[in-house]
Amino acid sequence: MATLAGSAHADLLDVEKDTLKFGFIKLTDCAPIVIAKEKGYFDDELLTVELEAQGNWKELLNRVINGDLDGAHMLAGQPIGATIGFGTQAEVVTAYSLDYNGNGITVSNQIWSEMKPNVTMGEDGKPVHPIPADSLKPIVDKALAGGNKLKMGMVFPVSTHNYEIRYWLAASGINPGFYFDPSTGQSDVAGFLNGDVELSVTPPPQMPQTLEAGTIVGYCVGEPWNQVAVSKKIGVPVTTNYDIWKNNPEKVFGVTKGWGEENPNTWIAVTKALIRAGYWLDESFENRDEAAKILSEPQYVGAPYEVIRNSMTGTFEFEPGVDIRDMPDFNVFFRYNASYPYYSDCVWFLTQMIRWGQIEEQKSDEWFAETAKKIYVPEVYMKAVEELIDDGHFTKEDFKLAYAAVEDGGYKPATTDFIDGLEYDGAKPNDYIKRFEIGLK
Repeated sequence: MATLAGSAHADLLDVEKDTLKFGFIKLTDCAPIVIAKEKGYFDDELLTVELEAQGNWKELLNRVINGDLDGAHMLAGQPIGATIGFGTQAEVVTAYSLDYNGNGITVSNQIWSEMKPNVTMGEDGKPVHPIPADSLKPIVDKALAGGNKLKMGMVFPVSTHNYEIRYWLAASGINPGFYFDPSTGQSDVAGFLNGDVELSVTPPPQMPQTLEAGTIVGYCVGEPWNQVAVSKKIGVPVTTNYDIWKNNPEKVFGVTKGWGEENPNTWIAVTKALIRAGYWLDESFENRDEAAKILSEPQYVGAPYEVIRNSMTGTFEFEPGVDIRDMPDFNVFFRYNASYPYYSDCVWFLTQMIRWGQIEEQKSDEWFAETAKKIYVPEVYMKAVEELIDDGHFTKEDFKLAYAAVEDGGYKPATTDFIDGLEYDGAKPNDYIKRFEIGLK
């Protein structure tokens, strides 16, 4: 990665709106928005930005849709779910991917004590990673035989967390339940139909206390809420989403389509500031350490610096004090073209919505491609890139992967970097869906 050349001869965009309010949830992957404010990148675009923490993902989305917020830190699935009308109906779009990876699955100490004898151990006496849900399945089966279902948490129905924990469970033959049963025509807003476990919604900051209270026995959430469970010694992370799908898209910066149309230059200016922030976050260890201190402030994530620092600087603690690993790609904000909004990432979320019955009808490959182009807007991202290069902040070489993505039509190459080893090609979504042993087809 090249070194920033520094601000030189910026021709500022004539922004339509210069005072903005953005929402975020208290998670470390809101970092690009926070850093853009704290490092003055929004100021450089003559934007005055207020950041406001939101109580939960539903509230955040609704406030963007009704115009209380100009834009927000969003789950990647939120613009998609809103646009196709799952949960709510509104045209929400994104031109910027905030990060790759950053989530974990944590189970209670009791569940871990039951899982651990089933986990494959290495010569060093530590679990071999990734830990599949094979080690959880006997516990799920025992609970089912006793007429019970294990209860686990995720943060929102269209969250990456919901799809990731479902992916992890299903890869080991555990049915996480459906939102629609085509054999009966029955729909279930909770997504419990025919499931071996029950996955329910819990706001991210409340995950550790909900686990501690025994309401759930495990959860999938972003940081720092897995490492908080470790620091409180109430749970054990058993895998991360990097091991479920390497370099998976996580959060995006979302606005309504109407807001983008009314404020095109402002949208580009905001994207410029976010790109600079993402770059800064991936530029050095020292920057990550500084970001951890900033994020620990109460107006942002508000968790202890030592806890946030773990994952932000490339270390992740699984079994407390026993299994601590280097994970340099646990959070990625710019490297690997992480901030570019790939159509193929959008298509992946749509395949999971089909798989679990959030979309009740099967769709053609053409529908997936057309829907992705309604929601992901790489044109705005590339305009911001051109502006940043023209301003002297970057060189074209810094964005060679983004230019390559444009030449490839906005699709990543096919990959098998999933915990189940299945190949995903965004241009052939129905072929992918048909390969799942558990899932609607």
